Amino acid sequence: MPAGRSAGSSREDDTQSLTASVTDYPMEHGRRYHKYHEGAYLYPNDEQELDRMDMQHHMLKLVNNGRMLFAPAQNPKRILDIGTGSGIWPIELASEFPRAEIIGTDLSPVQPNEVPENVHFLVDDATEDDWLWGPNYFDVIHAGHLSGSLPSYKDLLRKAFKHLKPGGYVQCDEFDPKPKCDDETMPPEDPDKFSDYALQDLMDLHVRSGHASDPPRQFRVAHRFVRWMREVGFEDVQERICKVPVNPWSTDSHLRTIGSWHEANLLEAIAGWSYKPLTILGWSKPEIEVFLVDVRKAIQNRDVHAYMDYYVVTGRKPRSAQ
Repeated sequence: MPAGRSAGSSREDDTQSLTASVTDYPMEHGRRYHKYHEGAYLYPNDEQELDRMDMQHHMLKLVNNGRMLFAPAQNPKRILDIGTGSGIWPIELASEFPRAEIIGTDLSPVQPNEVPENVHFLVDDATEDDWLWGPNYFDVIHAGHLSGSLPSYKDLLRKAFKHLKPGGYVQCDEFDPKPKCDDETMPPEDPDKFSDYALQDLMDLHVRSGHASDPPRQFRVAHRFVRWMREVGFEDVQERICKVPVNPWSTDSHLRTIGSWHEANLLEAIAGWSYKPLTILGWSKPEIEVFLVDVRKAIQNRDVHAYMDYYVVTGRKPRSAQ
C-alpha cells in the first residue's frame, strides 16, 4: 500500500458527511472526476490516479534526494499545500514539522482519514478570490503539479503572495512536460504534422487543448515561474532544474532508476491525462485510444534519449510587504 494511505480507512467513509455537491462524482471515459466546481480540473480523481500520484511522489523524492520542502522557512507554523491530490505531500511532511499546522486543499475530498494530528484537508478552489484564510496567514505555501489546471498560474502566485506572512515562502514544483533530448536521438518536431515521436505530439496537443479550453488553461508553466514570481513581488527567487529521463535509457545508475519510475508513471498517466483534453479538440475515444498506442511505444523506446525538466522554484515575500 503506498505511503500516505491507511489500511483501516476508506475514502467512502471519509466522505459520508460531505454533501452530494462535492462527492457525487461524475464518470466519463471509464474514469471518475471531481464534482465540486465540475470541469475546472480535467484529470481523474479515482483510485487509479491517486495511486499514480503516490508513485510519482516517491519518484520525485528520488529526484530531489529525499527533500520535499526547499523553501528555507525557519520553524514554520502554518503550511498550505494547494492541489494536494492524494494528500501524500502534507502527510509525509508532517514528521519534519510536527509543530506546524499543515493544510492540504483540493477540489476532491479523496484524501485518507487517518492522518497525522497536525495535518488537515479541506475542499477549496484556489482560483477563487476569497480564500478561507485572511491575508498574511501562512509561513509556506506549496503548489505542485498544477500544469493544465489553471487559467493563470501568475494569478495564483498573486493570491499566494497576499496570504503569506511577510518573510514567508512560496514553493512551486512542476514538470515542463515538453520532452527534450541532448543527443539528437529524438525525432524533430514538425509544426505542420505529427512527428515520429508520439509523446512529443501528445504534449503539443495538450498545449493546443489548453488554448481551446473555456477558460483557457496554461499547460507549460514551469519555465516561467522565476519571471512570474519576481513580477508578483517575490524576492530571493531560487530555481532548481533536474532532468528526469522518460525511461531507463541512461548509463547513470541513479538516472536509470529514476527513468524506470518515470516510464511507469507516464504509462499509467497518459490515458487519464488525455481523454478530456483531446475531446476538447474534437477527438473521439477510439481515435484517442489508437493514438495512445503510439504514445506508449514512444515512452518505452530506449533508443530515444528523451527527458523532461523538473522544476522546483521558491520565492520569499519581502518582510516589508503587507
